[in-house]
Amino acid sequence: MATEAPVEVVPTKPEAEPPLAAVVDKPAVAPPPQEDAKALAKAPEPVELTTSKGSLDRDVALAKLEDEKRWSFIKAWEESEKTKVDNKAQKKLADVAAWENTKTASIEGKLKKIQEELEKKKAEYAEKMKNQVALIHKQAEEKRAVVEARRGEDFLKAEEMAAKYRATGHVPKKAFGCLGALQVIETEAINILSISNHGPDEDEIRPDHKRETTQHLKG
Repeated sequence: MATEAPVEVVPTKPEAEPPLAAVVDKPAVAPPPQEDAKALAKAPEPVELTTSKGSLDRDVALAKLEDEKRWSFIKAWEESEKTKVDNKAQKKLADVAAWENTKTASIEGKLKKIQEELEKKKAEYAEKMKNQVALIHKQAEEKRAVVEARRGEDFLKAEEMAAKYRATGHVPKKAFGCLGALQVIETEAINILSISNHGPDEDEIRPDHKRETTQHLKG
């Protein structure tokens, strides 16, 4: 705002007094009223200087307020932009964390599924192995039962043959081959001597004894 230049007030010099004769001759004339009005209007000019100085201070204060308002606005804008950037970054970080959690959960789910399948296969193989072991035990028991039954049968057969040999007085050929042959020869020799001494007829000799003697000799 342009400041008005101060108006220099030039004091008016009073007019020289006329000579007494002139005063006497001429009556006093009052100054015209227009000059008095001009003098009265020019009197408050020093007050206008103070007003101009106050206007300058007010302009400076207003300019300072405008600057402060401007800086406050810029600061608020800066804080707003930083908040937007921070919110955007936080959203991105949240998206990354969600992606990481999703991928991790997917991998862990696949791993768990594989482990469950392996456990299932392991259980199936274990069940098969148990069944095979049980089958082997069953077959072994059956074989043992067959062996035990055969042993019982062989024991019974041996007992029956022993009873038969005891009843007939004969010795088994397979178990005592040489000894049995000698005993048979000795028995036959005794029988021959007995027959020659007593002189019985040949027909008196038992047919079954003759057959047994022949079989022993052939054996």
